Amino acid sequence: MTMASSQELPAFTDAESFRALRFDPAQWLPIALDIARGHGLDTSSPHVFATGTNLVVGLGDKLILKIFPPMLHAQFVSERGSLTQLAGHLDLPIPEIVAEGMRDGWPYLVITRLTGTLGSEVWPQLPEDQKERLLRQIGETIASVQRVPLGPLASIEPRWNDLMRAQMQGCKARHTRLGLAPKFLEGLDDLLRDAEKLIPMDAPPVFLVGEYIPENFLLACDDGQWSLAGLFDFGDVLAGWREYDLLGPGAFMAAGRPGRVKSLLEGFGYEKLDTTLKRRLMALMLLHRASDLNSHICIEGWQEQADDLIELQELIWAE
Repeated sequence: MTMASSQELPAFTDAESFRALRFDPAQWLPIALDIARGHGLDTSSPHVFATGTNLVVGLGDKLILKIFPPMLHAQFVSERGSLTQLAGHLDLPIPEIVAEGMRDGWPYLVITRLTGTLGSEVWPQLPEDQKERLLRQIGETIASVQRVPLGPLASIEPRWNDLMRAQMQGCKARHTRLGLAPKFLEGLDDLLRDAEKLIPMDAPPVFLVGEYIPENFLLACDDGQWSLAGLFDFGDVLAGWREYDLLGPGAFMAAGRPGRVKSLLEGFGYEKLDTTLKRRLMALMLLHRASDLNSHICIEGWQEQADDLIELQELIWAE
């Protein structure tokens, strides 16, 4: 793909073209550095982040520039609105907005760079007591984020009610396409019927980050104890039912270990894990925007350990 000039971002609308651009920094890094220079920022040691959804470059060790393609404008709205709304409300560090603007129809943010070690680099090696400690902190963090007033984000799209109804309608087709085993697909109709009653559609919405997963937080170690040190990536924020944010750590981190599940839920403020809550969490896990059980449940051999969705919910949310 050729660009009209070395200083212009392209006008395309399909994901494939954008992905090709993202993986070829030579095409966009000069523009990113031009944006940074326009704000008087240091461009002497840029670092391109290969992962992530948008064009992301570190400017030294203090700042990050995120450029959002026009087709992902909703992510820009979500990230900008979240960082603005959460500023000053949390004990845990989050990025601060330093500058923002638009280049060739592509919105961008310059944000502060947090310090710490990426959770995904540390989590697999941690001993069990440290994993439980961190899951308790994640539960506490989810609860504290959800206490922050939504402000303008109360009207962010999609609305909770619309999202859940759309996810329910497409649920069976989605999980069939993703290769969920027939023994689990068989129970979907019953679970979806229960979900209609179990999932609050009109409860006062709260701040949902959607992805409390090791790739999106930073850790720090003090005297052998690992703690949460920062939270970032607010591009998929929703306003909706609070338990939705338990699904990321529930699937990716708790791994069906009773101590971990208990720590997460207690940190969140839940003392009791009853059958109704397990059933609702199982339904929400299947209805999550990113739901793909085969990729996301990190319990060794879970497909063999459970014969249906009821057994699966007992396996994931073990006590």
